[in-house]
Amino acid sequence: MSGGKMLRHIQFWILAVLGTVLLTGCGSEYLVLNPKGPVAETQYNLIIISTILVAIIIVPVIALTAFIVYRYRDTPGNKASYKPEWAHSTTLEVIWWIIPIVIVALLGYFTVRDVYLLKENPNKEVAPITIQVTALDWKWMFTYPEQNIATVNHLEIPAGVPIRFQVSADAPMNSFWVPELGGQIYAMAGMATELYLQADEPGTFAGFSSNFSGEGFAKMQFDVVAKPKDEFDKWVKEVKGTTPAMTKADYEELRKPGVTDKFTYSAFPEGMFEEIVAKYGHGHDMDYVMEKLPAPAGNKSSNETSLNTHQKTESHNMPGMNHSSMNH
Repeated sequence: MSGGKMLRHIQFWILAVLGTVLLTGCGSEYLVLNPKGPVAETQYNLIIISTILVAIIIVPVIALTAFIVYRYRDTPGNKASYKPEWAHSTTLEVIWWIIPIVIVALLGYFTVRDVYLLKENPNKEVAPITIQVTALDWKWMFTYPEQNIATVNHLEIPAGVPIRFQVSADAPMNSFWVPELGGQIYAMAGMATELYLQADEPGTFAGFSSNFSGEGFAKMQFDVVAKPKDEFDKWVKEVKGTTPAMTKADYEELRKPGVTDKFTYSAFPEGMFEEIVAKYGHGHDMDYVMEKLPAPAGNKSSNETSLNTHQKTESHNMPGMNHSSMNH
C-alpha cells in the first residue's frame, strides 16, 4: 500500500471514530446505566463485569480475524508462510478451550450471585415499605397498604428506604420500569411479581412501561419522587387529609381503556390488590409474594380477602387472552 493511500485510510478511521462519538447524542441526562440506588448499582456492576469478560474473547477474535485476512490475503508477492499440511496444535487447543471455560464459569458465578442478591431487601438495616403496582389500560395505579392511600400515574417514596413492589395487572401484560433505580419486571394478570428498589437520595426519576400493550402504551409514564422520610410522612398525612377515598366505582372507571391524569386517594377498597390478583389467578398459589402483605390498619386480613376473592375468579375474562376454547 502506498504512503498516500495509507494516510487516507488513517484519516477515514479517525473521522469515523470521532463521528461515532459526537453523533451518539449521549449527555448527562441519560437514564439507563445511571444508577441512583443499590439495586441499579448491582445491575450496573454486573453489566460492566459481563462486558469485560465477553470482551476478553470478542476483541482478540475480531483483531485476529482482521490480521489473518490482511496477512494471508491472496495478492501477488505475499510472503506469508503457507502450510497446507498443518492440522493440529496442542498449545492452541488448550488456549481456545481453557479461556472460554474460565470466562463462562466466571459469568455464571457473578450472574447467579447477583440474581439471588436482587431478590432480597437491598438494605437489611432498614425495614422496607410495600407498594402494590397495578397496570391498567393505559395507566399505573399504586396502592400503599401500610399507609392505606393510593395514587395514579404518580409515585412518592422515602429516600434511603427499600421499597418492596408487588406488581400485577388488570389489563394485558405490561412491564414496570424505573431505569435509574433498577431493571424492569413484568406486570401480569393473575400473578403477583416482586421487585425491590431503593433511591439513595431525594430526586425525581422517570418510570415507564417497557412492554407494548396497545394504543395508549406510550402514555404509561410516571414520575417517582423520592423525598426524605419526614417529608414522605408529611405527604401521606396531607393525602389522607385533603383527597377523596377511592371507591369501587372509581376503580371500575380507572379500569376502562384510556389515558388519564394523575390522581391521589386518601384510601382504597379493602383487599383490592389481592382481589385483582385472584380474579384471574386460576387458583394459583401466590403466597410466596402475597403472604408478606401487611393488613391495612382496621381492615380484615389479606388471607381472608384472598379466600373470598378466589371464589369470584374471572379467569374467562383475563385481559388479552381468549379462554373460550380452554377447559379450565
